[in-house]
Amino acid sequence: MTLWGLLLVMLSGCIDEYMPDAISTAKSHLVVDGFINPTGITTITLSRTYPVGLNSPPPPETKATVYIEQEGGNRYAMPETATKGTYQSASLKLDMSKPYHLRLTTAAGKQYASEYVAAKLTPPIDNVRWQAAADGLNIYVNSHDAKNTTQYYRWEYEETWEIMPPFRPLYEYNRFTRQMVPNTAGYPSICWGTAKSSAVALTKTTSLSQDIVADFPLRSLASTESPLRYRYSILVKQYAHTPEEYAYWSQLKKTTEDIGTLFDPLPSQITGNVRCLNDTEELAFGYVGAHSAAEKRIFISRSQLPGTWFINTGYEKCVPPDTIEMKYVDATFKSGLVVPIADVYSKSGGLRGYTAAGLDCIDCRKRGSAVRPVFW
Repeated sequence: MTLWGLLLVMLSGCIDEYMPDAISTAKSHLVVDGFINPTGITTITLSRTYPVGLNSPPPPETKATVYIEQEGGNRYAMPETATKGTYQSASLKLDMSKPYHLRLTTAAGKQYASEYVAAKLTPPIDNVRWQAAADGLNIYVNSHDAKNTTQYYRWEYEETWEIMPPFRPLYEYNRFTRQMVPNTAGYPSICWGTAKSSAVALTKTTSLSQDIVADFPLRSLASTESPLRYRYSILVKQYAHTPEEYAYWSQLKKTTEDIGTLFDPLPSQITGNVRCLNDTEELAFGYVGAHSAAEKRIFISRSQLPGTWFINTGYEKCVPPDTIEMKYVDATFKSGLVVPIADVYSKSGGLRGYTAAGLDCIDCRKRGSAVRPVFW
């Protein structure tokens, strides 16, 4: 989950609505999302806070000057990419013995810097395993650090799954000639959906004699969930944290997930380790750590799961398709939002009409991408 998404969650869930001043006021503040990767490419996303009631993505902070700085040493530029508000470095190999921080200047002249932090090397993931239970699927991650130097772990994941629409239209309607013609739209027969983790997943091994994470429960899916219908994949990303960064994410987890009753703590304003250097009244949100990332991907096919599971397709509301009588053909199909599928004939053999469904039931690109992932 992006930092911005977590900030939005912070604003809901209380018995009495609570709106931190930094969010409810008209003034917007900088949101810094990302970490310094000492063994690869660093990607940082800059955006602005805005009123929660607006149904739009967060405004990107564009045209900023961003760079990584080693304490008493080199600077590494992070130019803005083609995606507005996203800044990226070259692939770097930084000195792990040195502390680093992020510095940036916005187009408006505001200067920000994160605190210097120690760089950490994330150990590899030992394995990601899954287990089918009576009511669904559980996914676990295992890892360890033989040197006992990691101790603070956090995970994110990205899911990918196949989507297959229930219909392949034989026809399309020409609204100019008002005639049915053979379908040439080329609707894909398969797409791929994706979703990123939304919960904060972390644990520590400080109370253990060894730095070992054994079967950390990362993800659970019900036996009916549509991503498991055909083929499913999960990419797990692991990060090693300092005690300070772990404390930040731990507090963020409590604020976003553990509120909702009279006995839960009220949400607090969590800003992180980024500060405005030329305006002490200016807030900034985000914690910029310095650590490498470890990844591991697994695949799960339907044939590997219990045959007794009734797994939804996601298209349950599309079946059966509607039947459009001939007198309603033009009124129904001229907008292009409803698509003819196949002929419907009467008992006497005459053309009665056509079966039909909305685009969401026909075109799987409404739910995912028709571009096959490179890892598939």
